[in-house]
Amino acid sequence: MNIERVKSQMRKGVLEYCILSIISKEEVYASDILATLKEAKLIVVEGTLYPLLTRLKNDGLLNYRWEESTSGPPRKYYGLTEMGQKFLTEMDTTWDELVTAVTTTTTSKTKK
Repeated sequence: MNIERVKSQMRKGVLEYCILSIISKEEVYASDILATLKEAKLIVVEGTLYPLLTRLKNDGLLNYRWEESTSGPPRKYYGLTEMGQKFLTEMDTTWDELVTAVTTTTTSKTKK
């Protein structure tokens, strides 16, 4: 079994949750999302992020606004919609339950 493939799949599984969490704090530009993910060692490339942002927007979880930039083309800033905030709240609960289940499973000792 290839551990790098498993680690990659685990990261992909939580990426959507992490992106929504980042955006929930404030409206952000895509490069800010990438920097936050990279800092957390959830390294993502633009080719992964942009399609995911588009899908989340099409699902009604994100919206965006354009802002002029003094150093280049206009920037697209992402924010959560009301539906996105509700979805994130449900994901928070699911994540807490998952962490508890995994912690219980991986730290409990089997009685003989």
